[in-house]
Amino acid sequence: MLPFHAVTILCALCAFIGGSLAQEVGLVSEAKPKESPKPEKKADSALVHEDVLARATPENISVVVTISSQRVHLKVGEEIAIDAPVSSGRRAEWTPKGGFVIVQKTVNHRSTLYGSFVSTEGRTVKSNANSRTDVPPDGASFVGAPMKWFMRLGSHAQDYTTFGMHAGKLPGYPASHGCIRLPERIAKLIFEKAKIGTPVMILE
Repeated sequence: MLPFHAVTILCALCAFIGGSLAQEVGLVSEAKPKESPKPEKKADSALVHEDVLARATPENISVVVTISSQRVHLKVGEEIAIDAPVSSGRRAEWTPKGGFVIVQKTVNHRSTLYGSFVSTEGRTVKSNANSRTDVPPDGASFVGAPMKWFMRLGSHAQDYTTFGMHAGKLPGYPASHGCIRLPERIAKLIFEKAKIGTPVMILE
């Protein structure tokens, strides 16, 4: 039988050797590769489901705008073909809610209410002008704001309201005078698929 002090020395030696081996194993073992972080999907990105959109016709589509989420859906039957951001009226009551139809389509429409006063030299002398309430500076004329791919909305085919859907700036929050602004490529897609009479539902 080994003396007590010999047993103590032997145990310490085993522990040292075991620790060294463990360290060596750790050194030579391959480090687990880190997984690349998945790209985050932007909340305001437009999604186009091409397979569904390919089945869209002027007869089977509808448009649904939800003000609370600032999104628009182009639907083919009950399927969503387009899910995109919008910017509605900056005051809640400026964008009417309810059921509408498209009553007019104009590729290069200009607002008759909102725009800028421009000098004869083509210089903007006042932006964010209202043609009904603002007085133009001397020598300036009113130029309406561009509203490309404009789709006017009304409660029926002969109801010409002053608002609609069109391409425009999307700051990420309600910012329009009442119209529903769309990303330009989405406005173009909806414009091309829709017809006079296409139903548009605007929800809270």
